[in-house]
Amino acid sequence: MAELTYRDAVAIGIAQELTHDPNVVFLGEDVAGAGGVFKATTGLLEQIGPTRVRDAPKSEQAILGAAMGAAMTGLRPIAEIMFCVFLAVCWDIVANEIAKSRYMTAGQMSFPLVIRTANGGGSRFGAQHSQSVENWAMAIPGLKVVAPSTAVDTIGLLAAAVRDPDPVMFFEHKSCYPMKFDVPETDGDIVDELGVAKIVRPGSDVTIVALALMVHRALDAAEQLAEIGIDAEVIDVRSLVPLDTRTILDSVAKTSRLYTVEENPRLCGWGAEVASIVGEEAFWDLDGPLVRITTPHVPLPAADALEDGTIPSVDRIVETIRRTAQ
Repeated sequence: MAELTYRDAVAIGIAQELTHDPNVVFLGEDVAGAGGVFKATTGLLEQIGPTRVRDAPKSEQAILGAAMGAAMTGLRPIAEIMFCVFLAVCWDIVANEIAKSRYMTAGQMSFPLVIRTANGGGSRFGAQHSQSVENWAMAIPGLKVVAPSTAVDTIGLLAAAVRDPDPVMFFEHKSCYPMKFDVPETDGDIVDELGVAKIVRPGSDVTIVALALMVHRALDAAEQLAEIGIDAEVIDVRSLVPLDTRTILDSVAKTSRLYTVEENPRLCGWGAEVASIVGEEAFWDLDGPLVRITTPHVPLPAADALEDGTIPSVDRIVETIRRTAQ
């Protein structure tokens, strides 16, 4: 068993796929020589070489335009967009070209590419650099959407994304980068499966569905809830598209209560879709209302206390469930 940070796992996952397949290439702003602005790609240039690990111009359109062209011609590019909010600069390429071109060519062209980006708040970067935008991608047909919460999931899900025939949006949470995790040592590649959620804490009284950083806060909240007699089951969604509805519905059938914990602003967050599915397909299993614990529909502030008060906290999760589950 090795201890790795989430940050280390990103570099290991990319290196694994570059080594596994010579058609995999990696490009982005400052990803090679500088090792990435979050130091998540340190050592890849030295390990793999400048032919397949490339610094790109400071242009999100250029990065994704090159990645799309590379995928069309048989390569499997991994493209980094430094901050997730910079996707707004190149959203036309993502939403109107990458997501739709395989469909519009009737499968004559495939687009096996991964767009990695640093997502989420909690790092004091202010409103323009702290959003959680996985719900943007979830709304676009043709994109797969992944957000790991641990080091081993980062490696395994990145491998699954790179090896997938469709474009995958891969959201890494900035506040998870320094977290340390145990990763099993193996002689082979670590490869996971898209569209499979994990029950990371079994429970019998309530179901908490969370993603990325919120998984860790949900787990901490579950421990506190256990002290007051509420046994919470925590599900790490991991993949929003495809979404593992079976695991969620089976859990709700057992616990009869659903809570989603998400960083998205409340309006149109991914938890709304989960709640809608549960409301339609498991209504008679419910013993209480569907409850979403979210960020308010406001730009994230940079001030420490204000940002912490905006993003769902362990205390808010505990208090919300304590108040509504008994």
